[in-house]
Amino acid sequence: MKPELLVFDLDDTLYSPESGLWHAIGDRINLFIQQRLDLPPVEASRLRDQLFHQYGTTLRGLEASFGINAAEYLAFVHDVPLHQFLKPDPVLRQILSSLPFRKIIFTNGDRAHAGRVLSALNVADCFDGIIDVMDIAPFCKPMPESFHLAVKIAAVKDLSRCVIFEDSPRNLTAARSLGLFTVQVGKNGTSSPAHLQINTIHDLPAIFTDSFCIEVEEK
Repeated sequence: MKPELLVFDLDDTLYSPESGLWHAIGDRINLFIQQRLDLPPVEASRLRDQLFHQYGTTLRGLEASFGINAAEYLAFVHDVPLHQFLKPDPVLRQILSSLPFRKIIFTNGDRAHAGRVLSALNVADCFDGIIDVMDIAPFCKPMPESFHLAVKIAAVKDLSRCVIFEDSPRNLTAARSLGLFTVQVGKNGTSSPAHLQINTIHDLPAIFTDSFCIEVEEK
């Protein structure tokens, strides 16, 4: 199967979860809830977890339940010093540049955050576009509607010709059920729902043959 489009998640996929960046963003999410809803830390954390599981993202839950402005929320939670967590990744840059396919970012974050992360990794020019959470509103991953909107925006008609790289098992489960070819990056969860799994994004070349076709081996 020769892919028409490679779809990459952003956070904890293009960089290692061990960087600490997503943890820092999580702290900002908790702080936003504490300040805006006047909740103590424990209750804010509990509400965040509830909204995440019920609505797909904390953002969508805050919008639906409390009328929170998405742009305000996204600006606040992504206000972290990226240089403390990320640095240019020449290996990733070489890998992405070697793959002769269209490549996009598909993230539950926003375009500004994605752009800063890609710049910090020095891979921004390796991608043909960014589809963010505002583009797919009012949906988000793992909602099926979000994937349909994303491939429509990317002008792809055949979902089976899309390969998605994700760290989130629930996003991978949704993508696979819709017909996308799925690759889990990392070991998030006890078992992978994806077609294939790699340890890090640096292992990406291992799933391509010399003719740049996915080696599909169903589990």
